[in-house]
Amino acid sequence: MAFYKGFFTKERIRSLGVGLILFALAVVFQFYASAYSNRVPSNSVPDLLLGILPIVNLNFLIVEGALAAIAATIILLLFKPNYLIFSLKAAAIFIATRAVFVSVTHLGIYPGQIGPDPTGFFDHLYTGLGLEAGFFFSGHTGLAFLMALIFWDERFWRFAYLILSIAFGISVLLAHVHYSIDVLAAPYITYSIFKMSQYFFKEDYALISEK
Repeated sequence: MAFYKGFFTKERIRSLGVGLILFALAVVFQFYASAYSNRVPSNSVPDLLLGILPIVNLNFLIVEGALAAIAATIILLLFKPNYLIFSLKAAAIFIATRAVFVSVTHLGIYPGQIGPDPTGFFDHLYTGLGLEAGFFFSGHTGLAFLMALIFWDERFWRFAYLILSIAFGISVLLAHVHYSIDVLAAPYITYSIFKMSQYFFKEDYALISEK
């Protein structure tokens, strides 16, 4: 493809390999953190916002929407290789950070939560990837916001991911699959992760400004 021509030097291939390894390790870490969190006995806690909001079944947006967003982002990054390496490493830091938070924060399911359909194919894929495990902080809200920060200089994608982040935040609250603090804290934690990624992966972030 034309947009790959001359892009992947030996150094960039090596950096991409490091990114893939970091991402794979983060996913494994998330899997074990989620499994550990699910084994720990925990109770639900009161939530002022959830106590007011009605319970709405938005499973199609939370499950199928999340999987579609992940697939679309992968395709987008394949067409924009200058964003690929940094996005991969930033996502790895995001997943690993959330895994740590999930491991140390044990809250029970809020009453009335509408979770994935145990009979649905995409729901099985969603749970199999460990995307439903843990509460703090909201991965739906945070990961979309992270992509908005990465694509900040591209107006269309910036607003597309910001809208997606807000939509996910509202949907997980209405379905009661997250506490309000999970959603409200996600942008702040995600911004810190983004700045950390900029600091640790300066050369990869610099690729974004290349044409």
